[in-house]
Amino acid sequence: MDDIGDLPRFELTRLDAPGAADDGADVVAGLGAPRKSLPCRYFYDARGSELFERICATPEYYPTRTERAILEACAGDIAEATGAAELVELGSGSARKTRLLLEAYSARAPEVHFAPIDVSGDMLVESARELIAHYDDLTIRGIAGTYEDALAALHPAPDDRRMFLFLGSTIGNFTDDERGAFLARIRAAMAPGDFFLLGFDRVKDAGILHAAYNDAEGATAAFNRNILAHLNARFHGDFRPGRFRHVALWNGYESRIEIYLESDRAQAARLDDLDLDASFEAGERIHTEISRKFEPDALAAELARLGFARRAEWTDACGWFSLMLFGRGEAA
Repeated sequence: MDDIGDLPRFELTRLDAPGAADDGADVVAGLGAPRKSLPCRYFYDARGSELFERICATPEYYPTRTERAILEACAGDIAEATGAAELVELGSGSARKTRLLLEAYSARAPEVHFAPIDVSGDMLVESARELIAHYDDLTIRGIAGTYEDALAALHPAPDDRRMFLFLGSTIGNFTDDERGAFLARIRAAMAPGDFFLLGFDRVKDAGILHAAYNDAEGATAAFNRNILAHLNARFHGDFRPGRFRHVALWNGYESRIEIYLESDRAQAARLDDLDLDASFEAGERIHTEISRKFEPDALAAELARLGFARRAEWTDACGWFSLMLFGRGEAA
């Protein structure tokens, strides 16, 4: 456990995560496959994080502001539904939206306990510094590591119960198998009386979805291409991002947006540190991300089979986005 001497009421546990070693094996596998792909984790270098903030501010990209509006309207109801609980957030990042929940819990309890989980220890320290300065009644025990390792390393709950948070519609970035495994780990970490609050984007008009991932400003296109710039910097490569087109398509059969980089010509690129040469035909695509959209009842049924019991749901006036609260039920 790290000692952050200038931050009272904050502890940070850094976990070794050998399975997450950045050796580029996932890049080699993805670019060597018949249908090329890249792991979406390479989106988030400093430039990628900046571009994602720009995406969230575009008129077309509704998820971030819609989820925030739901929390602004319903955070008090959420706190009331769970009672005092330690908030355990997976992928907490800057915890900006989470502050709305912290405010609601702070209004109902003399102490508030927050356990943010993120792969970036530096991000946890940065966000904790802001939160501790703002909330006199807040204690933070951060864990830097993978979701799997961090859930296994949770300290005993200081309150009678916990509420696990997974906000931001990130659940839509998992494949079906990945989503099932992730949710099963959360269910295994829950004790009787615990809760799970899940943010997810709902199925809606294809035109709205297409616009959200093809904004007129081009922020999403720049974010997508930046994955190649990140690979160049990380592994000493010579990709030319400007020679790849951003493609985002709605797959109605799978209820998901699929995002690609499409080569605009026959070309080749090399990543020296990985001893990897990749060639592309004109029009060949690299799959970089999916963003699944859900029907609430179908998603609740999926979670019920994994041992979650649906308790409540909050949505916006348009029915575009939802926060769904689950308790610990019995697996089917």
